Amino acid sequence: MQEASPGPEGGLPGSPETLHRLARLAALSARGGRPRAGGRQGGASGRFARWHLDLTPATEEDGWLLTYLDVVTLILVMMVVMLSFAGPGTRGLPLMSPSPVVAVGEHPEHARIVPPIAPPVPPPPAEPEKNPLAGLPLDRLDKNIEVIVNQGTVSFRISNEILFASGDARLSSTGLAVLGRLVPVLGSVAQHCIVVEGHTDNVPIQTERFPSNWELSTGRAASVVRYLQSQGIDPARMRATGFADTRPLASNDTPQGRAQNRHVEVILEAPK
Repeated sequence: MQEASPGPEGGLPGSPETLHRLARLAALSARGGRPRAGGRQGGASGRFARWHLDLTPATEEDGWLLTYLDVVTLILVMMVVMLSFAGPGTRGLPLMSPSPVVAVGEHPEHARIVPPIAPPVPPPPAEPEKNPLAGLPLDRLDKNIEVIVNQGTVSFRISNEILFASGDARLSSTGLAVLGRLVPVLGSVAQHCIVVEGHTDNVPIQTERFPSNWELSTGRAASVVRYLQSQGIDPARMRATGFADTRPLASNDTPQGRAQNRHVEVILEAPK
């Protein structure tokens, strides 16, 4: 009669010993344990490898979550810092409002504030120059009155030989007639100022009334102003000045030059 082959661990198949060992292995697998090392039942190899269950839970890779949380935290911190620097919000600011320029490389607290440069303002268009002789009745002037036009002024030059006697500041009859022709011209421009200047040559004078040419030139200018006032010219428009021989028109070395230097000028000044 043929003998039965021995089962695992030397036991007979179907024997109580074999069944006991199988039940023990099943209980260990259910609890997640493993049989002791050594022996034929060690590990999951052998005939009972199909009964081995590795119940170690797989760990999930969640390292990216920590990186994501760090990025979000940094963004929130940056927003808080920017809001703290911005200060309270303002509304209604102009879109093109100029802002001060801070020098590069300096701390904001110690930076130099450079004010904005305003654009250059174009000069107003120049008005066309008016003719200073416009509106003056020059046809009424005496032939002994010389007219000189300067920028903003018109001068009427009259020789002293026509207006005064030598060494005297009283107007002669001829001088009164010449000035009488000038009065309508001066009265036609009431907004202009009138300056009367007296001039002499360099020949000295020393009398009781006129110790020098200063008194003589000033006295002659004052005589002309008094006459113009008597003819209705507003005295607030006029002033008299004596220059003696300080502003010669020609050389005092010749009789002709000295005669040219002895004169009175009535100057019309345009309003400023």
